Amino acid sequence: MVILITVATFFSTLIGGLFALRLRDQLHMILGFSAGAVIGVAFFDLLPEALELAGDTYTAGTILAITVIGFATYLVLDRMVLLHGHGAHHEGHSHRGVAGAGSLSFHSFLDGMGIGLAFQVSVGVGAVVAAAVLAHDFSDGINTVNMVLKNGGKKNEAFRWLLIDSIAPTLGLLSTFLFAVPARELGLLLALFAGFFLYIGASDLIPESYHVHPKRWTTITTVAGMIVLYAVIKLAGL
Repeated sequence: MVILITVATFFSTLIGGLFALRLRDQLHMILGFSAGAVIGVAFFDLLPEALELAGDTYTAGTILAITVIGFATYLVLDRMVLLHGHGAHHEGHSHRGVAGAGSLSFHSFLDGMGIGLAFQVSVGVGAVVAAAVLAHDFSDGINTVNMVLKNGGKKNEAFRWLLIDSIAPTLGLLSTFLFAVPARELGLLLALFAGFFLYIGASDLIPESYHVHPKRWTTITTVAGMIVLYAVIKLAGL
């Protein structure tokens, strides 16, 4: 299963980037659904697992504070390091595009680590987190290409960064074979990743899905993404 997931993360990112190169204006429905799926995983899977794994050692307040730290950390990275903007009017210099694409590739590496750590909890949790990361990777491919192109980069340069970003989550996942994390610390890490996912869904994917498109259908697809993930998690008995 892990081999299939590593292949899937590569192609999810790659396909998202290729869509961005060719079909940029037809992606909002997919991004809206992805936003709901990522937020659903944070609320319905990662946070409950974090509370269960770490609840005997840490208070619920401490665990949720770790989630806030994850959210704030991603906020700082996004706004001060990635310099991530959602409008097509955000122009800059080529080095900004390279820095942004490199940072996106690094956070794709962290996404892969999130999958590997989730599999250390259980196969079921790993599979659900992998599904959310796959949805997010599609958006990552789009954002990597857009980051380079909006800042004066060429299409071949955007494609090179797309390949790097596609490989990054696979490397992150494989890195988790080199170490194991005790259950209580693993719970804290899941809480941290829940904060990451909440930020990605609420502050990245949702605005990206509707900033130049009608809000009704993108909103419906976002809610549908949450409902589908809730149903999947319940049916899986997680």
